[in-house]
Amino acid sequence: MTPEPTMPKIVALDGFCLTPATTTHTPANEPTWDALTQLGDLTVYPRTAPDEIVERCQDAELMLTNKVPFNADTLAQLPNLQYLGVTATGVNIIDLDAAKARGITVTNVPAYSTASVAQHVFALILSLNTALSETGQAVRDGQWANGPDFSFTLQPWHELEGQTLGIVGMGTIGQAVARLGHAFGMHIAAHSRTPKTLDIPVAWLSLDNLFQTANVVSLHCPLTPKTQHLANAERFASMKPNAIFINTGRGPLVDEPALADALAQGTPAAAGLDVLSQEPPAADNPLLSAPNCLITPHLAWASVEARHRCMATVTDNVAQFLQGQPVNVVS
Repeated sequence: MTPEPTMPKIVALDGFCLTPATTTHTPANEPTWDALTQLGDLTVYPRTAPDEIVERCQDAELMLTNKVPFNADTLAQLPNLQYLGVTATGVNIIDLDAAKARGITVTNVPAYSTASVAQHVFALILSLNTALSETGQAVRDGQWANGPDFSFTLQPWHELEGQTLGIVGMGTIGQAVARLGHAFGMHIAAHSRTPKTLDIPVAWLSLDNLFQTANVVSLHCPLTPKTQHLANAERFASMKPNAIFINTGRGPLVDEPALADALAQGTPAAAGLDVLSQEPPAADNPLLSAPNCLITPHLAWASVEARHRCMATVTDNVAQFLQGQPVNVVS
């Protein structure tokens, strides 16, 4: 009898990213790893510390990682490794040159969270514009019940219609944010390495001009040596006093102490951030105590729908690699 082929060993090192609710059970609408179990001998670890990588991956041919890094030294200790699947879009956690030198295929998951991130951008904008959280807390504290009037506000707020939304980086997410802004009646301004023709009006501006003229500035560009700290003290000082600053891109795009100082001085008026330079943040990060600064814990990407799309692409990436026709290859 011909022996059955051995299933490849697949290890996922930080599975909590895609399935955070599965420590004890999986709710009906959450993604699962079931489809991947049909492709190989799958082991899923919720989290993996750097000193656990080699031991857990020693015999694996295929690895899946979201934020667990693979440098040249780690890759050199994994002679069986043939495939590294990043369960996200960014691949800066992988030494791509070292992977290529060892013949390791690296794939990613592009454009799975576009709608989720764009939606979260406007959740931040709307919340900051109306002091939504603070006003809700004031109602719970009795300020409306104890007040003399039928209407109660903590601060003046403004319509988005007619304001200018400035977008830095017009990739898939930047374009989705632009279309939502246009639907709100906002004027769209943008700065990008490669200006594009969109189905809505866009004014293409220099980066400095965009910061100076926009009522809302939202970052959606990649992190590179040229874009690190592109949002700095000089550009914050040039913003309109009532402007809102949004970053759902990458934390190091922002000079964080400079933003904290700018918020303390009142320009910009408020900031909404879903990413920081260190995650989770150090306790002394100045933005944690900065005024008018709304921080969410890197969750813009993580809607149930986005995680389902991500899991489907992760599974397809593995299947296509095993069939000798890899897709979404970055190295």
